[in-house]
This record gives sequence, structure tokens and C-alpha cells, in this order.
Amino acid sequence: MTAALSSRARRWRDLATRLTTPLLPDDYLTLINPLWSARELRGRIVSVTPEAEDAATIVVEPGWGWDFPHAAGQYIGIGVAIDGRFVWRSYSLTTPPARDGKRLVITVRAMPDGFASQHLVNGVEPGTVVRLAPPAGEFVLPDPLPEKVLFLTAGSGITPVMAMLRSLDRRPDAGEDVVLVHSAPDADRALFADELDLLARRHPSWRIVQRHTRTEGHLALPAGLDDVVPDWRERQTWACGPAEMLDDAEKSFADAGRTDALHLERFAASFSGSAEGGTITFARSGRTVETDGATTVLQAGEQAGIPMPFGCRMGICHTCVAPLSSGAVRDLRDGTESRVADTDQSTRTVQTCVTAASGDCTVDL
Repeated sequence: MTAALSSRARRWRDLATRLTTPLLPDDYLTLINPLWSARELRGRIVSVTPEAEDAATIVVEPGWGWDFPHAAGQYIGIGVAIDGRFVWRSYSLTTPPARDGKRLVITVRAMPDGFASQHLVNGVEPGTVVRLAPPAGEFVLPDPLPEKVLFLTAGSGITPVMAMLRSLDRRPDAGEDVVLVHSAPDADRALFADELDLLARRHPSWRIVQRHTRTEGHLALPAGLDDVVPDWRERQTWACGPAEMLDDAEKSFADAGRTDALHLERFAASFSGSAEGGTITFARSGRTVETDGATTVLQAGEQAGIPMPFGCRMGICHTCVAPLSSGAVRDLRDGTESRVADTDQSTRTVQTCVTAASGDCTVDL
């Protein structure tokens, strides 16, 4: 993600640039401390702690210019160098605001085909310098808290909700009627299991249900909720987990006439469309990339080492938008094509995280 520095950091950067011309401030700053940069936000990985058989909790100390508060449930962008290029991903913060000073904590699950997640869980070393993007996301709790709350999670979908629970745990008005239903394949892959047990003991009015799908099966919606949380229709609900579970939750709440009570956080977009692929020219960077129809414009740019703006990577936040100067791209969610003819005098804005080349095209990045 191309992230803006805080206004105070920008003023210092501009002053430093004038004083150090023709060299850039970074030419001096990085010699003193690799976390000092006037061009980008950086951080250093402090620790990598195994959380389950395929997950780890990573603590990052942000460097100069980081002055961004966050709300429980939000995510940050993190760029890590792999094979000589930075790969960007977004991960939910698992701690409430100011729990550990300015340190940022994420819990990452290594996905079987996850290039970045595998490296973060199994390959990254403490001391590694990473790039950062500010907190973002609307999956947060309101203030005041609703009288009756339900958290519905599965797998790594527990991570943003864990930040919410930890935040509630610190509040005097922690909530008298909080229910969490969390599913994991088995005990070895269950995140935060011991801490969830501790929270249940600390707050007798909370109800925390941990399920193992390999022995109990997946929680069917809405029938499973009727059995586990009979009053779920009366609750404001925050749900995060696999796409199939969230799709079922959306349908269940819609059928119950409670769409407005459901708050979702998706970790990946659902792609049902397809594109032809082609050559993407990144005009300002002067680079071209040959892509197939399954590679998004965002992924192609990142693979070429181009600093691409991004946010949710799911087509929701519109942080990734860029001008399409010529050619066509196709939205992988529904197959909609956006095209700019060579004779057109104007550009068309497209979302790079959910579009792929539909033939040769030029993007103004």
C-alpha cells in the first residue's frame, strides 16, 4: 500500500529535503537507523511466536512517522521482502489500542498457497525491517456497546474479534451479554484457545463456545445458531471467517429481516468471473508485465516491484483505484469489463485489486 505519512512527518520530510538536496533525507536517515524514512512507513519485527501448528503471532515496532491510532477490529498493511521484492498483505491487529505502547501485533495463519503468509509464519526472522500501511477497516464495535452482542467466527476469522474481546476485557462496561461462537478444525489449529477459556472464567456473563469441526461438523446456519444461540435474531452480530460461512450468515440474517444487525469482515474477494490476460503497461513506472487472466492488476504491479496503492484487497474500500489509460480490464467478481479506446482523450478509474487484464492495457501508475 502507498500510505501517507502523518502531517507532522510530512512537514519534517519537506524541510529535510530542502536541507539535504541534492541527496534525499533517506540517504542519511537509513545510515543512522533503518526504521527512519522520510518516504515510507517502516517497522521492525520484534518477535515471532508460534500460536498454533500453522500460525504465529508477530510483534512489529513501527519506526519514525508512525502516529496512527487504531480501533479494535481494524487491519494494517505489511510489506515484507521476499526474494528481493516487497510483497504486501493486510492482517488484522489482534490487540486493542495502546495495549503495548506503539507496538503492532498481528496473528498470521500460513495458507497452503500463501506466498507471504508462509514466509511470515515460517521464514521471517526477528529484526527484519518491513514496510507498513496505516490501520483501516470498518469492522469495529460501536460506542456504546449494544446490549446483546454475538461474535461468529471460524479459523483465522477470530483475529479481529480477538482484538475486540481484549478491548472489552479492559473496559469497566465490558458487557453483560456477550456470546462468541468460534469454530476451528481441531485443538492443534485453534487460535487463542487458552486465552478464550481465561476470558470465559474472568467474565461469567460472557458465553464462549469453542467448536472443533473435525469432530462436531461445521455449524449449519441458521439451524446451528438456533441450537447454540437461540436468541441470535435479537443480537448485533460481528462475523468473520470463511466465505461460505459468511455467505450463509448473510442469507440467514436477510431471511430473518435482520440484515442491519450483521457486520461482516471478509479476508478475500469471491471471484466468479474470468479474463483473457495480456500485457499490462504501467505508464509512470515504465514497466510492462505479461499476465494471465487470474492475476489481478494489483498483483501484477506488486510482482514487478511497483508501489501499488491498496487497502482491503477485496474491492470494498476503493483505496486501490488507478486510471486505466487504454485497453480493457475485467472485474473478476462478476465479469464486468471496463474499456478505454486508444482514441479516447480521457482515462477510466478501475479497482486494481479485483480486475485483471482483458487483452493489452495501460494503467497510469
